[in-house]
Amino acid sequence: MGTRRDFIRTVGTGMAVSAVAPGLLANSVEIGEKPIRIGIIGAENSHTTGFGKLFNVDKKFPGVELKYVWGETDAFARSAMEKGAIPNLVKHPEEMLGRIDALIVDHRHPKFHLEPAIPFVKEKIPVFIDKPFCYRAAEGKEFLQLAKKLGTPVTSYSSIAQTAGTFDCREQLKSMEPVTQVLRTGTGDFDSEYGGIFFYGVHVVEPLIYMFGDEIREVKVTRNGKLGTAALRFNSGLFATLVFKSKAYGWETYVESGNKWLELKPRLEEADPPKNYADMVEMFRTGKEPRSHQSILNGISILEALELSGQTEKWTEVEYLELV
Repeated sequence: MGTRRDFIRTVGTGMAVSAVAPGLLANSVEIGEKPIRIGIIGAENSHTTGFGKLFNVDKKFPGVELKYVWGETDAFARSAMEKGAIPNLVKHPEEMLGRIDALIVDHRHPKFHLEPAIPFVKEKIPVFIDKPFCYRAAEGKEFLQLAKKLGTPVTSYSSIAQTAGTFDCREQLKSMEPVTQVLRTGTGDFDSEYGGIFFYGVHVVEPLIYMFGDEIREVKVTRNGKLGTAALRFNSGLFATLVFKSKAYGWETYVESGNKWLELKPRLEEADPPKNYADMVEMFRTGKEPRSHQSILNGISILEALELSGQTEKWTEVEYLELV
């Protein structure tokens, strides 16, 4: 087993779109009836074990199995295999080519996410990249444009954002008086070794843009050590405050609507299996992407602005990159 870097070598706006790889739709019925073999790159994150339990132990999606794993170390890989009942270990990710029908990329630091997925994108294998999608928007733009050119389905999202509850909260907003301010809380660490504010901040940012849109003009972070708050100005005039927590687990959203200040809560229970997993498997089966590429990229641009403002504690413009 090599190091993490052995494999790193040369090789919003709309929420839901359909992008189907050439040849994939024609075989969608066959793929839907036959087992889907998934491979996963990365085993340091506990999510890898979680995927194994979801598909192989609890069998939440009959016929869908996590068959192969590559880990940053042998210890990580074998731990995931044991806990997640994953049967096969590969010494290099590309050994999975020709053996799998779909790929998951799952590292703790997002800077390792995109490059190992490129060979699979080139082979038109659907790819889900765990949160955050990437570490730099410029790299993400290049990757997404390659996927679009080749017609390979790819997606990425926060498991806190891609839920029935988040979509229900967005529906509630349609019948409320105009919202002038938002307060959103969640875990965050500007000094995390796994990408600073990217690592958990994605769970704070992505539900926000799912509900209120991603037209955020500028951000300003105020630091308190590794923690802090952030102010966000939307083009619409909406003002949002983010509070990043260290010990209190959970995510909450409060809004000022008319003359009321209230917590925005889902009115329904999450399905079993949850929507984020169901949407991923649906993409593996049909090629239908549950989130637009532009929305994915915009989320990364916002996180980059928060990272930069966290260094300067000044108002920082969000530099969006337009996909073509």
